[in-house]
Amino acid sequence: MLAAFFAIRWQTAQAGRPAAVIMLDQRFLPTRELYRTYTHYQGVARAIRAMIIRGAPAIGVAAAMGLALGARQLKTSDRPATFDRLCRVFAATRPTAVNLFWAIERMRGVYAETHAAGRTRLCERLEHEALALYAEDIEANRRLGRYGAALIPPRASVLTHCNAGALATAGYGTALGVIRAAWEQGKHLSVYVPETRPFLQGARLTAWELSKEGIPATLITDNMVGHFMQKGAIDCAIVGTDRTAANGDVANKIGTYTSAVLAARHELPFYVAAPTTSVDLACPSGAHIPIEERAAREVTHIFRQQIAPTDIPVANPAFDVTPHPLVSAIITERGVVRAPYDESLPRVVRAGQPDTAVSS
Repeated sequence: MLAAFFAIRWQTAQAGRPAAVIMLDQRFLPTRELYRTYTHYQGVARAIRAMIIRGAPAIGVAAAMGLALGARQLKTSDRPATFDRLCRVFAATRPTAVNLFWAIERMRGVYAETHAAGRTRLCERLEHEALALYAEDIEANRRLGRYGAALIPPRASVLTHCNAGALATAGYGTALGVIRAAWEQGKHLSVYVPETRPFLQGARLTAWELSKEGIPATLITDNMVGHFMQKGAIDCAIVGTDRTAANGDVANKIGTYTSAVLAARHELPFYVAAPTTSVDLACPSGAHIPIEERAAREVTHIFRQQIAPTDIPVANPAFDVTPHPLVSAIITERGVVRAPYDESLPRVVRAGQPDTAVSS
């Protein structure tokens, strides 16, 4: 089943109502559920930058919908050059998430095939493609969830990190999709949720999602992970990914690498839920993944409350890279792949082999 809430939706144009992208403003969760409506592509781009919507799959869907909106605002005389500029606007919003660039290139391809067919046909095709991306993401997450659920024992305590649930996707989730699928199968789960400083996606978003779903969860601070692993309270870890390199190195929210090292120390499985759209075969290793540096205020303040000296220098990388030797398996919508990842990842991404050809 899908979550009872949604991160993003497309509003089809009707008489007296323009086409629009509707998003749940995740900055206000968990205390307020506020949906925003965007009728201009610039608003969608700002929403991605400001983390009104976040999570690699959701960002890709948002960019596709934003481009579909933007195409409606182009003049016939300047379409090709301006559409390319629209693509660059979205490409600059969040540099680490590879789903963003994948979605942009897919929309660019549709534009190239259709722009000469007339404005009405072009807008219809781009809207259709954006909605296809949306539906495909949900279905891919469902399949990924089923594959990942097979890795979860009948009774298990699972650690996750950041938010890789319905809020971070078109509507089902990657890492939380695995947890949701296992729960739907009747497995007895509990989830440890690190708060995920500095933006608190774990405390604000993952804890909220699990509460909505009725899945037992315990919120902990990021630096408690080692303690609970040492006490034997955690059976495995499952995280999402914003970009997975060809060798299996994984970029995910800052703090993921720390949990992976701790899992290795305590001989616990560390799984990564990665739709094939988040695998970048053109990126040879994690050393080549661009790491977004975000505003200092996210570290020095919690909401409007200042918690650090005014002039202290701040480093705020949004992501870290977990080297592939620390990854027990990568869960995709085409099956579970294991090392050597430089062989198994191309097989599922490029060849698109049937699910039965991938080890699980």
